[in-house]
Amino acid sequence: MQPTLVAVAHGSRDPRALPTVLALLDRIRELRPRLDVRLGHVELNRPLLGETLEDTTGAAVLVPLLLGRGHHVKQDLPAAAARAAHLDTCVAAPLGPHPLLVEALYERLAEAGWSPGASTAVVLAAAGSRDPDSAADTRRTAALLSERLGGAPVVPAYASAAAPAVPDAVRALAARGHHRIAVASYFTAPGRFAAQSAAAAPGPAAAPLGDHPALARLVLQRYDEALVRQRSSLAAMASPAALKLATA
Repeated sequence: MQPTLVAVAHGSRDPRALPTVLALLDRIRELRPRLDVRLGHVELNRPLLGETLEDTTGAAVLVPLLLGRGHHVKQDLPAAAARAAHLDTCVAAPLGPHPLLVEALYERLAEAGWSPGASTAVVLAAAGSRDPDSAADTRRTAALLSERLGGAPVVPAYASAAAPAVPDAVRALAARGHHRIAVASYFTAPGRFAAQSAAAAPGPAAAPLGDHPALARLVLQRYDEALVRQRSSLAAMASPAALKLATA
């Protein structure tokens, strides 16, 4: 039996958020039909993560549908895994930064009408976090997206908790002579922050990543990576050197 993949979404009051995440999970199941794929939310939507883990048996890999390192990834998910004492659990890395995310961002921008040009620039709109690792992850994604867009400037900006805010980033780019500014939505699903960011766009506003096929592939990659790390750790603990050290 493969461990259950528990996809962990943040949760949103936006009624479009849950159907979007469920569509993403359907894509994941299509790619790996025999894998048990379940959903848990950090807050705001049912099922909550704790409820999902209570109903899961055996082993599980928690894959955050979150795009960088922050409080939820570093604190909330490991704590939830620890509380599920009946399960053999591990927590996967967040989805970003990763080239598959960049491909999804690129295609969402193209769908919104973005095209290259001399005065083109992009604001990468993210949720924001006070954790410096989260900001570093967003900056890395912005750099990768700039490369994918042929060198067009891509400025990371945030809907909360960090600077610059999305409207400020738009104004700064306009002041530098960029008159064709698009907003790339660095959000897994629709929600308040995604809507606010899109409203600040003077040009094309891309849709959230949603059920993009690249995102489904990335979720499975993070699941597989977590299992490899867990098995490598267990093998290291069982090595003769480790056993000698533990009994010394």
